[in-house]
Amino acid sequence: MNYSLYNQVYRYQHLGASAKAKWFAEFALQVIKWCEQPLQKALNASKRFEGIEAIEKVADDASKILSLGNQTGEGWFLTGEMIELLKRGVPNIVCMQPFGCLPNHIVGKGMIKELRRQFHGANITPIDYDPGTSVVNQLNRIRLMMATANKNLAAQRTTTREESTTDQVTAQLAHQH
Repeated sequence: MNYSLYNQVYRYQHLGASAKAKWFAEFALQVIKWCEQPLQKALNASKRFEGIEAIEKVADDASKILSLGNQTGEGWFLTGEMIELLKRGVPNIVCMQPFGCLPNHIVGKGMIKELRRQFHGANITPIDYDPGTSVVNQLNRIRLMMATANKNLAAQRTTTREESTTDQVTAQLAHQH
């Protein structure tokens, strides 16, 4: 809902939509933010979960890669959510495209190359969920993504161990002198 409301603000600023629509959208966004306060407080206090990213921040991040004028389907929001996940340390993303949704197909798949360029280690796999799509193909693509994720995790663990060993040797040498 925040995405649709924020689009009204963008439409007013860039596409000539009415001030009334903008005002209503801004008011509704504030009401939603107020209603989310107890949830936001609990998420921020949690050791397992993180708080809700403000729609303005999601939009700002997405606008660095594509125009917020992409408002069909999930438009810029799909890219914004992937950026949010990547910034929070979630490199493995399955981007599902439902039932021939051309806008999501274009924005989802179209932004993956740029996201991979900007976020080293991003492992994003688009999966089409159409009636004519082979389930075996879908599962194989997910398995391939998981294999890449496991390979990247093993490489990360090796690098972390090597860095830890180097730090220990450096500390010992510094202690000897």
